[in-house]
Amino acid sequence: MDVKKIQLPLQTLSLSLGFMVWVILSSLIPFIQEDIALTSVQLAWVTAIPVLFGSVLRIPIGYWTNRFGARTIFLISFIVLLAPIYYISVASSFFDLMLGGLFLGVGGAIFSVGVTSLPKYYPKERHGFVNGIYGVGNIGTAITAFAAPVIATQIGWENTVLLYLVLIGIFILLNFILGDRAEPKVVASLSDQIKSVYRNEKLWLLCLFYFITFGAFVAFTVYLPNFLVNHFDLTKVDAGLRTAGFIVLATVFRPIGGWLGDKKNPFMLLTIVFAGLTVSAIVLSFAPSIFIYTLGCLTIACCAGVGNGVIFKLVPLYFSKQAGIANGLISAMGGLGGFFPPLILSMLYSITGHYAIGFMALSQLALGSLILVLWLQHQEKQRVKNSLVELQS
Repeated sequence: MDVKKIQLPLQTLSLSLGFMVWVILSSLIPFIQEDIALTSVQLAWVTAIPVLFGSVLRIPIGYWTNRFGARTIFLISFIVLLAPIYYISVASSFFDLMLGGLFLGVGGAIFSVGVTSLPKYYPKERHGFVNGIYGVGNIGTAITAFAAPVIATQIGWENTVLLYLVLIGIFILLNFILGDRAEPKVVASLSDQIKSVYRNEKLWLLCLFYFITFGAFVAFTVYLPNFLVNHFDLTKVDAGLRTAGFIVLATVFRPIGGWLGDKKNPFMLLTIVFAGLTVSAIVLSFAPSIFIYTLGCLTIACCAGVGNGVIFKLVPLYFSKQAGIANGLISAMGGLGGFFPPLILSMLYSITGHYAIGFMALSQLALGSLILVLWLQHQEKQRVKNSLVELQS
């Protein structure tokens, strides 16, 4: 058995399970609310707190993956997740949900593992596609969004949460047996790696781009189930199914974005992505019917998926020696992009009675990113042109 060939499917499935755990609360919140009374502000915090901790933790996890290898980090992460999963299954208060949800963030943080580890096994011209395939692990959020409400209607939300302990146990065993013990390690201090990348403007541009694309994916994943129930009077299972459809579409388009990034001009692709996000968010700001709202959300799913794949094609090109910390910082910003919108939308809705300002803010951020992509593309053209002039002279 070739251990190296197993790492892509193993790490992709591990990410899928991590993301399944990451969104337990947001997927089951309509059921949890029946037993635990939550205000609108508390509701926003309960669904957002796993995103916050999962985002911040991506920075050290990217660094630790370079230093200790994916096998070790996946094993430790899954063992840590056992406690909060059980704790949430017996939760009886807002505090319990917050404390358990905080540590569920580990499930989202392990995204940094694969994008740091997997490029070591493949040539540069395949990095976009490989990272795109790994990103299919996002499907885990769709599995929970769809399956958890269906199962909860049969056995209750507490027992539904406990089922995740079985899955975690299986993947602890799989990573222990099949994980690559001989993965090449990179030993350097965290502070030295941060110092080597933080002055690079391309890092912060990629952080911003991923803040928008992955942030939109996470924000809609967290926000849609409860919004569809309250705003359009859908059933909890129907809302879960529609949310799962959004997630599946975004997930399918991620490897497509990575593959296109390998074949086409990635800056041109990002231009299309941010143009699509700008227009779609403007449409959603006018509070359309469920049909138009669905089309707008699906367009955002496609654009976010392609954008996520393209961005991680660019990371190994600019930061081959600092991939761990660069991936950690960029993916952390993407997670934070999913943390703030639900809170802001909730606050704006309590003040204005609608979500228009929040969606309009997303459109303007996307428009600003579109302008920056065009500027970055111009810079790259000038760099190539100057290089050719130097060679000719």
